[in-house]
Amino acid sequence: MFSSSKLVDSVVKKLLETIEQGHWVVGQMLPGQRELAERLEISRPSLREAITVLETLGVLRSLPGKGVMVLERKATGLPDVRAETGATLEDILQLRYALEPFIAGLVAQTVATNDLSQLRLLLLDMREAVEDGNPTALASAYTAFHRQLVALTSNPIFLSVSSQIGNALEQSDLLTMPKTEHAEEILEEHEAILRAIRHHDSELASRAMRQHILNEGVRLNINLRLPPEAGR
Repeated sequence: MFSSSKLVDSVVKKLLETIEQGHWVVGQMLPGQRELAERLEISRPSLREAITVLETLGVLRSLPGKGVMVLERKATGLPDVRAETGATLEDILQLRYALEPFIAGLVAQTVATNDLSQLRLLLLDMREAVEDGNPTALASAYTAFHRQLVALTSNPIFLSVSSQIGNALEQSDLLTMPKTEHAEEILEEHEAILRAIRHHDSELASRAMRQHILNEGVRLNINLRLPPEAGR
């Protein structure tokens, strides 16, 4: 089992502490990611994921071609939906199945060049993690990729829902990662999702994401209960 959720939460707290200490004020741009990762002694994938989390919470905003700007302080609690509601892994996968294919299709319709670059970087992180046999880095890049898709919708409702259920989704993500033999499959599935998004093929992007989540269920030995038409 990986500790990516705890790792990213730790990075989020480090960034928030730095903001709270007045090192970065509202309206100020953060240092570049390479410099910031070195300063905080963390990996760049973990930093990118933490920034995505804080964007979802409304604390930071990525400005294409400029960097990341501090917006304001907000509550930092990252809810654990599984603990609070007793949700099972199947419940989480059902939620992902309902949301993420639609999100992938929406992003494919509206994605900009800069947004594609961010997704390519995260996919590159995944590929490097697979080649290095580093499951922890793979888990981090994986969750960052999915969070970034949500952020790219620019839909405030999705962003709000993501901030509330993100920890639960992340837990289901992590449980797919420990078996190294699935790493190549997971990478290929995300390559298919990104390829469809790059070609602005909304239907294919949704279908690729839907298949990925179904495969997650298989890897978790979960017989995902879906309406007959949804599993097609």
